[in-house]
Amino acid sequence: MVNEYTGPPAQELETFLPKDAKNGTSKYKITPAKTDVESAAVQSFDPFKERSLEHPTTDGETLTHLLKASLGTGILAMPIAFSYAGLVGGIIATVLTALICTHCAYVLVKCAHTLYHRNKCTAMTFAEIAEVSLANGPQWGRRWSKFIPKCITYGLFVTYFGTCAVYTVIIATNFLQVIDHYTGSAMNLRVMIALLLVPLILLSWIPNLKYLAPVSMVANVFMCVGLGITFYYLVTDMPPLTERPMFISVMNWPSFFAIVIFAMEAIGVVMPLENQMKTPQNFIGLCGVLNQGMGGVTLIYILLGFLGYVRYGDEAMGSITLNLPVEEIPAQAVKILIALAVYCTFGLQFYVCLDIAWIAIKDKFKKRPTLVNYTMRTILVTAAVLLAVAVPTIGPFIGLIGAFFFSILGLLIPILIEMVTYWDQGFGKFNWIIWKNVLVFFFGLIALVFGSKGAIEDIINLYVK
Repeated sequence: MVNEYTGPPAQELETFLPKDAKNGTSKYKITPAKTDVESAAVQSFDPFKERSLEHPTTDGETLTHLLKASLGTGILAMPIAFSYAGLVGGIIATVLTALICTHCAYVLVKCAHTLYHRNKCTAMTFAEIAEVSLANGPQWGRRWSKFIPKCITYGLFVTYFGTCAVYTVIIATNFLQVIDHYTGSAMNLRVMIALLLVPLILLSWIPNLKYLAPVSMVANVFMCVGLGITFYYLVTDMPPLTERPMFISVMNWPSFFAIVIFAMEAIGVVMPLENQMKTPQNFIGLCGVLNQGMGGVTLIYILLGFLGYVRYGDEAMGSITLNLPVEEIPAQAVKILIALAVYCTFGLQFYVCLDIAWIAIKDKFKKRPTLVNYTMRTILVTAAVLLAVAVPTIGPFIGLIGAFFFSILGLLIPILIEMVTYWDQGFGKFNWIIWKNVLVFFFGLIALVFGSKGAIEDIINLYVK
């Protein structure tokens, strides 16, 4: 018997896999595994092109909303915030706070975009991002995949609903001060709040963010004009810079952070804005909508805080408008403009509550959804106004809720989502992402403790004095 095979014994690959000879070399034809095919399909899915919206918002409209969400009434407290850090210290601390708040919002949207590709979806709410990331993350996080999203939903709703009630009080109070000055008679605050019911309902009936953008633009104009008049008062008879300390002990900085975080934080509107964008990929990035908006907001915060502290020093009040001479017409104009700006902002803050509530009930009312939607809007606004009428001093209580929820939702939850989303991909060289998130965690903890402490003190002062 002659053995015709003189080569080496067949290897396992040669036995079971077909070969493709080319230029004297053999290449094996390997069919990708199913998981590889699925991975390729995920890579080919573009959630941004697949997103279909009836009234998508442009980058400019989204930027307008973001500016309005971050340029709230909290900016008027910047001078007193600078009194806890000093002139130079306040600038440094404001930039640091803005970087952390912006980074956490950036992380949330970045994780959302990653999950869009993984799960072949085109939009997610804040709570859905947390649920999906935890459910598909490490084993230790899966047990929290139902609990934490519920906390996010309830926390956002309670905080923004309370904010709507507080905004109602702020609008009424500013108008009332001007009315009382000219009439000479003290009008009841509760009556003034009740008179705002119909205008607020009409504002809440604006159907979507696309049509709400002009309102936010008007609010930005009112706020800018009001701040412009305020700057005029600040630079008039301004004392020399040498009369104010450049730095104040860092032991006082936590109180600074507590004020600025809750003035600047807008985590609740981030995903609603992103979900309505025509080009959501432009929300993040070096020159994205988020960085543009927060960069401009940070400059305005620094300018008002710096000039306000130079002008009034430790006499700066919780709202810089309270330092303005009430008998002068420009100062009265500031109050009216701020009231109008807050009124226009009400629609954007209300949209967060509306988005949460509508997602919760829309599947139960598939018949006549438009009627149900507008009925729900009317009921929610009426409830917020009634709450403000019942408790006009609700501000400190909402401040406590905001201090608790904004520090958790705005700072701590986003870094948790980042950890579980990229758990299998690693955390960069030397695990720098972990160390970065540890620093953010401690910053959020400081905001939680000192923000809650300040709000509790306000409540005590309100009822004890």
